Amino acid sequence: MSSPATRMFVVAIAVLALSRWLPHPPNFTPLVAAALFSGAICRDWRLALALPLGAMLLADLWLGLHATLAFVYLGLALAVAVGRGLGSRRQPGLLLGAGTLGAVLFFLVSNFGVWLTQALYPHTAAGLAACYLAALPFFANTLLATLLWVAVLFGGERWLAARGQRAVDPV
Repeated sequence: MSSPATRMFVVAIAVLALSRWLPHPPNFTPLVAAALFSGAICRDWRLALALPLGAMLLADLWLGLHATLAFVYLGLALAVAVGRGLGSRRQPGLLLGAGTLGAVLFFLVSNFGVWLTQALYPHTAAGLAACYLAALPFFANTLLATLLWVAVLFGGERWLAARGQRAVDPV
């Protein structure tokens, strides 16, 4: 993990995680896209998980831990799995689908955590439905940010490849 390209990848993930400290609309972060990208380019499953989850943990230690932490991390881990499913297939339609699926999985899992760990909604099917309904504006931000950052990350990789450079060395 000492090549310049790999170091660039680690720095990129860290910078994306640091973006949580910048003012932004709720849930408009690049983290789901970073997890998808990490899953797609890392050969080693552990590293693919460690980079986005480690960056998230670093930010959470600064911003504060919360009751839904495990669900948020599980949602990001599922996004890594979706990225792993992409492998080297990086066509725009597949990237759009992967970004959408990653955002949907993150939404479902993280909001299930809100419903399960907090007393905001009754612990019934109707309460779960109300939780998901109330979270739809946040989902719109998650989806838009994910698709934007998927385009930036995977587009940047394609641009570098077209210039004869590797964005990262798959590790």
